[in-house]
Amino acid sequence: MSKLGFIGLGIMGAPMASHLVKAGHELFVHTRSKVPAELASLGAKPCGSAKEVAESADIVFLMLPDTPDVATVLFGDNGVASGLSKGKAVVDMSSISPLETKAFAERINALGCDYLDAPVSGGEVGAKAASLTIMVGGSEAAFERVKPLFELMGKNITLVGGNGDGQTCKVANQIIVALNIAAVGEALLFASKAGADPAKVRQALMGGFASSRILEVHGERMVKRTFAPGFRIGLHQKDLGLALAGARELGVALPQTAGAAQLMQACAAHGFKDLDHSALVRALELMADHQVAPDPKA
Repeated sequence: MSKLGFIGLGIMGAPMASHLVKAGHELFVHTRSKVPAELASLGAKPCGSAKEVAESADIVFLMLPDTPDVATVLFGDNGVASGLSKGKAVVDMSSISPLETKAFAERINALGCDYLDAPVSGGEVGAKAASLTIMVGGSEAAFERVKPLFELMGKNITLVGGNGDGQTCKVANQIIVALNIAAVGEALLFASKAGADPAKVRQALMGGFASSRILEVHGERMVKRTFAPGFRIGLHQKDLGLALAGARELGVALPQTAGAAQLMQACAAHGFKDLDHSALVRALELMADHQVAPDPKA
């Protein structure tokens, strides 16, 4: 049994943390809101600060919304860094800036501690099912140390390269996911506007070369109008912002990514930023003055 810490117990973090404590590990947790009842019932121990978590645990996991949140939790007042001692490890499973991640890693390494960036893909469903894809950046020794814990939370676990490379891989993932959501949205909107049944069109496409996980899961959400968040538009918007900022630094043009980012911006402007990212289709529907399918009757 290991002494583990987990900071950030939101839609993704809470189920991820639960897998660790269910495996018999002693878990110290910290969150801005109340510790979820399930975690408390499993024996997770609330801490008053990130520093207290770091003092109590040998490996500290973070699952936070954005780069500034990670910076504050690591290096702010009563932050993780102030509670670390030599030989401990920090594992950031948030999706944040690759460049800032490298700087964070250097500061944690200077304390004699390991640092892994390990963002995930799979959404709330993957977090609950312990089937997340985990993209890791850091040393091989640190990766091997933490890998048995990753295996409690995910299935496809890859050491991509050094610190920052896990985050770069996640940005690439978010580009692909966003463009696929936009493509599925355009296809189903086109079919619906032309008078075809979008549910049957989706069913037919699932058997051909156009089949994808996005068509399967998010296409169904578009047809059934089930936009409760598994992964919020606001968070995907943030990830595409990281992609475009990185592209500027690298001198790379990402025109399709920029288009998807604008669709998400349109959704946010209409008050949809807290909906699931499959609701990107709402921006397309507004431009077409037509919905893929009618909203369910109240």
